[in-house]
Amino acid sequence: MKNFEKESAEIWVDARREAAEVSEAEPALENLLIDVILSRQDLFDAVAARISRKLGHNAVAERDIYDIFKEAFAADKLIRERIVADIIAIRQRDPACSGYLHPIMYFKGFMSITSHRVAHWLWENGRKHLAYYIQSLCSEIFGVDIHPAARFGGGILLDHATSFVAGETSVVEDNVSILHEVTLGGTGNETGDRHPKVQSGVLIGAGAKLIGNIKIGKCAKIGAGSVVLEDVPPHTTVVGVPAHSTDIIPEKNPAQRMNQNICG
Repeated sequence: MKNFEKESAEIWVDARREAAEVSEAEPALENLLIDVILSRQDLFDAVAARISRKLGHNAVAERDIYDIFKEAFAADKLIRERIVADIIAIRQRDPACSGYLHPIMYFKGFMSITSHRVAHWLWENGRKHLAYYIQSLCSEIFGVDIHPAARFGGGILLDHATSFVAGETSVVEDNVSILHEVTLGGTGNETGDRHPKVQSGVLIGAGAKLIGNIKIGKCAKIGAGSVVLEDVPPHTTVVGVPAHSTDIIPEKNPAQRMNQNICG
């Protein structure tokens, strides 16, 4: 398996080539592409620059947001590894993504999960007010509301991402695909461990609501619009309100296949 440094370097070469081609073909984007891609030293510098431009026109200046992201990326290798894994996941699973430039420049699912990674790093390092601030910006600008304490692995595809919500004690493992309007929520005003735990390989269809401290087993498939209130065993397909298991065995890795047809 390639190490993430090699993968990030390969992504960066391709993204810069794509940016140069787009810059020449579309002059309206030239200055933006020079600023956030072509003038940057590496992939992580570019990601920090792009997201800070999105989040920085508010009470905290763009340069300050950029510095926060750069600090987090430099301090935590795991964030960098997961950024690379996320970009690769998007490129492999999303048919609308025709190159590595797309998630960096245009996909708010990638921008929002990356912003959450920084907010989570701030949270874990005792900087909770700043973490909350980034969360609130992501909610307003991207329409994605992830509590800074929630834990996410790498290789996450937030496809479209609009109205995705994840509560404080949510856990999402590696290589999970999540469509828009999904909620990982609690059941009320209880405290403590109260949000879903999603294991690797899971595909969660658009509009699904997963409620409570439940476990979604490895490589399960959650049908669009389902309301899941109980544990889902591994390699199981559930649908409905409330969700119930079906006789349909999902693909070996539903998150990878992105096949949302419940019938097969």
